[in-house]
Formats: sequence, C-alpha cells, structure tokens
Amino acid sequence: MTPSSAFDGAMRAWLTWLRVEKGAARATIDGYRRDLVDFAKDFDAVPEPAAVTEPDVLRWLARRAADGISPRSQARGLVALRGFFRHQLDEGLLAADPTARVELPKTGRPLPVTLSLDEVEALLAAPDVSTKRGVRNRAMVEVLYATGLRVSELCGLQLGQVHLEAGFVRVMGKGRKERIVPLGDVAREWLERYLLTARAPGGKPDEPIFITRLGGSLTRQGFFKILRELAVVAGIDRPISPHKLRHAFATHLLERGADLRSLQLMLGHADIGTTEIYTHLSRARLVQIHAEHHPRG
Repeated sequence: MTPSSAFDGAMRAWLTWLRVEKGAARATIDGYRRDLVDFAKDFDAVPEPAAVTEPDVLRWLARRAADGISPRSQARGLVALRGFFRHQLDEGLLAADPTARVELPKTGRPLPVTLSLDEVEALLAAPDVSTKRGVRNRAMVEVLYATGLRVSELCGLQLGQVHLEAGFVRVMGKGRKERIVPLGDVAREWLERYLLTARAPGGKPDEPIFITRLGGSLTRQGFFKILRELAVVAGIDRPISPHKLRHAFATHLLERGADLRSLQLMLGHADIGTTEIYTHLSRARLVQIHAEHHPRG
C-alpha cells in the first residue's frame, strides 16, 4: 500500500533532514525508506504519524518476524521508525513517541575479530625499512594502529591533515564529520621519516600522503594487498584486514583503561552504542586471561 500523503510527506521530510543535516549515506536513507514503506503496508488506510500507536509498532515487528525477517533487519527497521517518530516529536508534530517503550530485537551481534598485541607487534615489524616502499608501509601500519582510522580514511589522508609537531591528524570521516586523533610518538616518528626520506618532496596540502612509486594515490585495494603480504612475513596465518587493526586499536586502548567516550570520539562513531561492543570484547579478553592464569580458572 502507498503511504498516506501525510505519512509520505513526513517521511520525505525526515529522510531529507537525515541527508542534509546529518550527512547520512545514501544506502542508509534507502534502507530506512524501505522500512517505513513496509510499515505502512500494515494499514488498510495509513493514518497520519500522530495516530500511530505502540500496538501498531509491535504488530509490525511480529509480522516481520513471522515473515522470516532476520533479527538484525528487524532491529534496523525499528531504528528507522524510532528516528522517524522522534524527529516528528522534536518538530512538535507528535505528543508521544509510539516506539519509546519498544525494545530492539536481540540480534546476537558477533564480537569483532581482533589481533593480539604480539600479532600487532610482528605486523608492525614486518616491512623492510631499508627500502622506500618498506618505510612507507611501516608508516601506514603504524598510523593505522595508532589512530584506529578506517582504511578509506587512511588512504585518503592528505598532507594538510597531518600536524606532526602537535602530534595529531585531522580526519574527515563518515557524514563529512571532522575529528582529531592523536598520533602517538612512534607513529609520528615513522610518518616523519617517511615524509623526509621516502616520499617525493614537497606537495600541496590537498595531496594524499601515502602514494605509489609512480606518485599516484594508494588505493584501499592496494593497501589490502600490502597488509596481506606483511601478514605472511609476520607469520600470521589467518585472514587479516585493515579493520582488524582498527579493532585492535580499540580493544588494546580499553584494556589499558581508556574511557568509552574518548574511544568513541577517536573512532568517529556517531552512536556510542556502536563503540560499546568493544567493552564486551574487552570483557571476553579478561575472561580468557582469568581462565589461563588464575589458579582456579
């Protein structure tokens, strides 16, 4: 069923707000639109948003579960509804949010696979730093582990975004949101060495830092290949990706006492709920340590 004009107009306004004000990705907006249209199918005549009730929401979730929709997709659908109705509430168009008391379906989200500290150390030591290519590769993995950047952010890092003297990088993340991430002494030293000895001298602020032998921008695919090569040298015999170094960055910081809010800012997560998965990962690591080393583990 096609949503009512009132519902459709409110939906379009919210999706436009997400795109313009929040910088939401096209895929996210398209997914939310599908969820809202699917919600509207449950009505013979779709009411105005203000007329939707909590039982309407619960009935929709029950129907999706009966249709075999995965818990993860059900949860995403409820997130879409929550965002829609809370936006209506903020705009003064609703007296109450019908999703306020509805709990997210359990998704059983798997913990991210990370690397041990020994594996990270072996990976960092793997590049042959007697060559310019090796110095570049060492600088890249050091920066990646020191900052927890996404691989796209690492490859897109520009000369003007690095502040070596102050020891931080300015990163343009998802939704065109800028954040400041510390480099740390070791990563800063390797990055400085790369810029002074291995990279072509000069360059404009908007030029990429990490370049190929021919001077072109290093791609995500290129770095994936480099990382796999380094994993072989390091003796890591399981699949590896840049994202696993990002997970290692987050996990190792938490294990050493970093607070969740600071970690959220460094990772560039819009929602601290995304960052909270690392607390579960850290707890899992503590359980493993206890089991291995406690006399009655």
